[in-house]
Amino acid sequence: MQLNSLTKHHANIEVAQNSDGTVTLTSVGDWTEDSIHSDIRPLDNIVAELHNTNVLWDMSAVSEVDSAGVMLFINYHDQLLTNNCAVSLIGITDKHKRLNTILRRHNVSKTTEKNTPQPQYFTSLFQSVGKATVSFITEIILFLSFLGESTLVFLRSLIHPSSIRYGAIVNNIGKAGVQALPIIALTSFLIGVVITYQGAVQLEKFGANIFIVEMISISVTRELAPLITAIVVAGRTGSSYTAQLGVMKITEEIDAMRTMGFDPHHFLVIPRVLALMIALPLLVFFADIIGIAAGMLISKLHLQLSFSEFIHRLQNVLEVKHVWIGLIKAPFFAALIATVSCFRGFQVELNTESIGRYTTTSVVNSIFLVIACDAIFSVVLTELGI
Repeated sequence: MQLNSLTKHHANIEVAQNSDGTVTLTSVGDWTEDSIHSDIRPLDNIVAELHNTNVLWDMSAVSEVDSAGVMLFINYHDQLLTNNCAVSLIGITDKHKRLNTILRRHNVSKTTEKNTPQPQYFTSLFQSVGKATVSFITEIILFLSFLGESTLVFLRSLIHPSSIRYGAIVNNIGKAGVQALPIIALTSFLIGVVITYQGAVQLEKFGANIFIVEMISISVTRELAPLITAIVVAGRTGSSYTAQLGVMKITEEIDAMRTMGFDPHHFLVIPRVLALMIALPLLVFFADIIGIAAGMLISKLHLQLSFSEFIHRLQNVLEVKHVWIGLIKAPFFAALIATVSCFRGFQVELNTESIGRYTTTSVVNSIFLVIACDAIFSVVLTELGI
């Protein structure tokens, strides 16, 4: 066995390649802070080249050792393990073992940190999905809790009608209903124009201009007017509900109400929900009229269908049930919009940035729930043959 001395200072390491393929590392001298010099750094290259090898590390020739020497030993020992080397130690004294245990317990090797396997892509993906699932379930539980508390407050109000804040309801109807008439009129008119133009292009090919009346009247009253109106209200009124309650949350007005014994659900949530449930059916009926009127105007200009012919055909083909179906949907849409908006308003944290985040979230949630509710209505009514 041939020995190659790597340093001639106090702390030495000798490396030998054995005939059976194993490598022997022999530590000699004082492995202390004063005795360890830069001459021992060539061991970095030796350890880096050792892979899948049996290594015998002999420490019996080490006379003195301190924490600096043990840390150097830990560094190279862990590198060998990382390189899939089987390391066997001989000649270690009890002092070496105690220092090794203490330093490993209270210090983290830089080599270990560098070689710690990072989470794989799929592991990170599963973690993200798990966190999102837990967050989603938590949000549902909180919303159901909010909905249940609001329902109990509403039922108590029905038992004691004098406690209902009629003034607040009328005020909210004015803000959510009357002030929304211009944007609803413009939206409904444009929807009627678009539907009429698109339908007229197809019907003209078959000379069936008169059937434009059925297309406009049924689609507007049964589906488009309730859905478009609810989406506009969600973006206009729902966002204002969230922002108003969010500001009250930041300024601690809601906490002050609870401290004084006033129920925020009774004073803030119920009037807004009832007001929107009253205002939205009226807005939908208004949207029906504007949408059909827009279709009648475009039919006159584009299809040369007179107003009298349009109205006569409308009386024959538009059944009252289609109008009622659209109006019945409206209170359900309103309840979803108002409840979700108030719920998000109560979730606002004590910083202004959260107002924008929860306002955006409330609008997105409201529109999604409105569309989902409309889909449920369509499936149920179709199965019932209505």
